[in-house]
Amino acid sequence: MLGYHVPAPNEAMLISGGKQKAGGGGQRVIESGMSPDALPFRIVTGHGAWVLPVLRKVSFLTLAMREAIVTDDCVTQQGITLSVKAVIAFKVGSDQGSIAAAAQRFLEDQDQMDELTGQIFAGHLRSIVGSMTVESIIRERQTLAENVLDASKVEMGHLGLTVDSLQIQSIDDKGSGYIAALAAPHLATVNQAANIAQAAADQASAMAQQESDRNQAEYARQTAIKRAEYQAEIDQAQARQAAAGPLAEAQAQQAVLAEQSLVAAKNAELREAELIAEVVKPAQAEAERIRTLAKAQAEATKLSAQAAAAEGRIALDQLVISQLPEMLRAAAEGLQGANLTVLNGADGLNGTVASLAGQGLAILRTITDSLPGERAEQVEQVEQVLYEEEPAQ
Repeated sequence: MLGYHVPAPNEAMLISGGKQKAGGGGQRVIESGMSPDALPFRIVTGHGAWVLPVLRKVSFLTLAMREAIVTDDCVTQQGITLSVKAVIAFKVGSDQGSIAAAAQRFLEDQDQMDELTGQIFAGHLRSIVGSMTVESIIRERQTLAENVLDASKVEMGHLGLTVDSLQIQSIDDKGSGYIAALAAPHLATVNQAANIAQAAADQASAMAQQESDRNQAEYARQTAIKRAEYQAEIDQAQARQAAAGPLAEAQAQQAVLAEQSLVAAKNAELREAELIAEVVKPAQAEAERIRTLAKAQAEATKLSAQAAAAEGRIALDQLVISQLPEMLRAAAEGLQGANLTVLNGADGLNGTVASLAGQGLAILRTITDSLPGERAEQVEQVEQVLYEEEPAQ
């Protein structure tokens, strides 16, 4: 029965049995002097192939990464025994020659690759460590790894194996204290630097802590002040709120009292106006009436007295005034028969008459000096009449 077989991406498929054609399946010489016809199998990678059952046999060789760990005691150039641990990462080479070489050696027991690789590297590791000092091994681990890798490359190639990496994991002096002694000065320096750094760090930490404490204290102080201010505001607000009712009531009472005061004042003004209208005004009117009556009565009494006193004088005045023209006329007539010598003629006569009239008027003025203004006006009128009636001589 025919079968089609496909290897995995990290596998090589080996087909054995029958006579292999020269160059078939990509075979080539893998060792010096070996003919392609000497290979007992055909190598297939990356694709499948038809395999005749019974006549052909299929085997698979892993191409995956493998790991070998080496832990060995190595003696240095100084005779110091060191325990060295190394890790080797390796695999079967991807070329046809490497696959053929590895298949011929490890196809039946592929785990032998790990053991054999570890033994190979252990031998080269002991050899190279023996040519170096402890100091150089410690300081130059990478150089040690590269030297071991270079020394084992040829042998690993003959086995069809390639090494991807070699790492020196640890180096131990097996309790001799040599490595510790080498590290002591550096460790002391490092410790000193570490102590200095730690002291500086502690100082910086202490300063930072003190600064933090001060900041926290200042923040706490400011917070307390703000809290006190807020509490004071709250207390004031509560006090105002608590006093708002009584204050409003007091203000309302005060407003009521003010209104009552205004009403009382208005009532007082009204009462005052009423009293003025009812008592003062009538009293003032009565007093004014009494004063007016008293004044009128006094005037009337005065006028009555003046009238009584003036009646007699008026009668006398009227009598004198009524007789005065007659008296003057009589005097004038008496002069007509008298034997008078007038030196200056008509002028002298006129002067004599005027003298008589003047004497009469003087008598009249003497009588009327004590008369009131109205009587004096009457006398003046009489005088005017007399002057107007005075005869021209």
